[in-house]
Amino acid sequence: MGTIGKSIIRKEALDKVKGKSKYTGDDQSAMLHAKMLISPYAHAKIKHIDTSKARNTPGVRAILTGDPLPLTGEEIRDRPPIAYDKVRYYGEVVAVVVADNPMLAKNAANLIRVTYEPLPVVNSSTQAYEKNAPLVHENLDSYQHLKEAFPEKDTNIANRTKIRKGNITLGWNKSDVVVEASFSFSPSDHAAMETRCVIAEIRQDETIVITSSSQAPFIIKKLMHDYFAVDVGKVIVNTPFVGGGFGGKDSVQLELIAYLASKAVDGRKVKILNSREEDLITSPVHIGLDATIKLGCTKDGKLQAAEILYLFDGGAYSDSAVSISRAAGANCTGPYQIDNIWCDSLCMYTNHPYAAPFRGYGHSEAMFVFERTMDILAKKSKIDPLQLRLLNAIVPGDTTPTQVLVNKSNIGNLPECIHRLKTIMNWDEGQIVKISDTKVRTKGICCMWKNSVIPSDGGSGVILTFNPDGSINIISGVVEIGTGTKTVLTQMLADKMKIDINQIYVQMEVNTQSTPEHWKTVASRGAFMAGRALLSAADDAIRQLKDLTACILRCSKEDLEIGFGRVFLRDNPNIGLDIKDIAFGYKYPNGNVIGGQIIGRGNYIQRHISYLNPETGAGKLGPEWGVAAQGVEVEFDAMDYTYKIIKAFTVIDIGKVLNEKAALGQVMGGMSMGLSFAARETFVFDELGRVSNPQLRTYRSLRFGEHPKYAVEFVETPFQEGPYGARGVGEHGLIGMPAALANSLSIAAGVELNQLPLIPELIWKMKEGSVNGSF
Repeated sequence: MGTIGKSIIRKEALDKVKGKSKYTGDDQSAMLHAKMLISPYAHAKIKHIDTSKARNTPGVRAILTGDPLPLTGEEIRDRPPIAYDKVRYYGEVVAVVVADNPMLAKNAANLIRVTYEPLPVVNSSTQAYEKNAPLVHENLDSYQHLKEAFPEKDTNIANRTKIRKGNITLGWNKSDVVVEASFSFSPSDHAAMETRCVIAEIRQDETIVITSSSQAPFIIKKLMHDYFAVDVGKVIVNTPFVGGGFGGKDSVQLELIAYLASKAVDGRKVKILNSREEDLITSPVHIGLDATIKLGCTKDGKLQAAEILYLFDGGAYSDSAVSISRAAGANCTGPYQIDNIWCDSLCMYTNHPYAAPFRGYGHSEAMFVFERTMDILAKKSKIDPLQLRLLNAIVPGDTTPTQVLVNKSNIGNLPECIHRLKTIMNWDEGQIVKISDTKVRTKGICCMWKNSVIPSDGGSGVILTFNPDGSINIISGVVEIGTGTKTVLTQMLADKMKIDINQIYVQMEVNTQSTPEHWKTVASRGAFMAGRALLSAADDAIRQLKDLTACILRCSKEDLEIGFGRVFLRDNPNIGLDIKDIAFGYKYPNGNVIGGQIIGRGNYIQRHISYLNPETGAGKLGPEWGVAAQGVEVEFDAMDYTYKIIKAFTVIDIGKVLNEKAALGQVMGGMSMGLSFAARETFVFDELGRVSNPQLRTYRSLRFGEHPKYAVEFVETPFQEGPYGARGVGEHGLIGMPAALANSLSIAAGVELNQLPLIPELIWKMKEGSVNGSF
């Protein structure tokens, strides 16, 4: 029906623009409300908690503290749902009050008195790495963990990923030009429009019903079973529309507290809604990083060696940070062929809020480090930075840092992306153009790649049910978080069944009891995995329709085709049956009926995904790499070190465009987030590890009117495993923006800018030599 590639309006668009869409926080039914008391210290022993005044407050139904509760965490069980014994970050939950309304609960929480004994604070991942650093977790070796996690006893190292490819000594011997640099940025936030919200109740039959603004409803179900030993079939998780997640709503935190709160009040429905400040500092955040890198090439620019140390600031608890640091290590060098690589990517415990996935999952952080160093290497080698990247671009026949052989299908066409970027940026006019005595315009570029990392057993299922009029319902566990994935699924089905897209309906809400499982709505895997599952379900439905029609028409099913609401003979389309007449079985003139409702089912799980070798890093974490070339043009004023971002560019190999405007929106949205992360967003920690800017008036993201012009183009090299050849695209626009902006401003200011965010004060300090470059 020609729907693939078209800019089809999203299925949920009308309800959203009319304000009819329902989110978790919109539930105003009768329920109790919980509010959290959070720690004013980043690291301290809890000596005593006095709840007497709070308990005597009218309307208070229960007060929860942390002892005894099971330890939680996706890879390492190191986190109590509510702190006990000690607190490990500013904002950690210390107690929870359940009351008749939010105001009563908050007032009562403020009456709880906690006696703390402050402890030394680990305020950066570099400090955490020092030999005699205070330990965030003294009993690290006692924690239960997955076999792919490697915590190191008596240290702050939650995990170490080793990448050892080739012979690093040989690489340095072959290098004529060598550069070294250090980089740093603090944790920041996802700043989704909707703050996190959870509602939990325990019914009389002991069924636990959780409604959550989550990207991972099926993981909530699984972890509730793992942590609290409840029957997995007794846990039902509902997820309506989610008002933005960007990875932050992947982590399971408030769901556990809401369940415990409901349990404390005999199963009554309890709601927890984060304030903006709680969402910024209490719930998981965007990971920080300190890094050092050494890079070498021949005199003509061919990369020979890369030696990298990534120290990721995982915060007080490991949770997703272990996997994030692993993904960054596995893809540490970006989309380039390098024969000799030595990389240690460490997940460090600090006394900062703990980390959740963030759009790009370790790749934007790693690419900032590597792509800045590529520009430094280009400058020292006196090679055009775009030409240096083109010379080393990974191509079919090369191998990744984890020693995976790439081909045209799984790596795409980075050289073409670079050539197209050169054209749309008008690169040949020069990287720097003088505007006035104090102002210049400069261009910075970078390349990026993204390998979507999920567990080898993470799958997706789709069910198709037919209606009596021949229309079709799609039921998928993908969470609609603003990506428009479920609309893309309708496009795929419309093309596969050759049916009008208006005859396809999609269930937006997720209910884990009635919806087939989709592992998580993360990692740019929604359209890829659910798309493959949907096509499998469509094949199943088509087989059923053909089998039934072949019986009725007394012909071979191989002679039948499906489309336009009918099943018909290939060589004589006039002979056939309308799908509406067989979708619920076929009735003969005498009243006999054969068949029944057509229900198609399909599932998909990635193939040949493996663990990494713990000593070499060899292995395959994801099926394909999305590649892109990106650029940023800025106008810089040397008088006061201010700048304006004029244009931002992305050329990405998308494999196949499924919905053009949706794809453009995803890429541009990612570019906007990347620029905001690079230019503005950061937590400011004081010497005691406290966040000094926990509100949006002081935690500043790009505002309306501050955005540049966005230019996006697509290269299409089909990924054979993807639906219609498509690759993931949801995260990719963000990944290179921090590096491209820093590269552009480094040229403008005439100083290497290796720290984020790139605020005028930082540029001034670097220019004046007032900042220690070691960070």
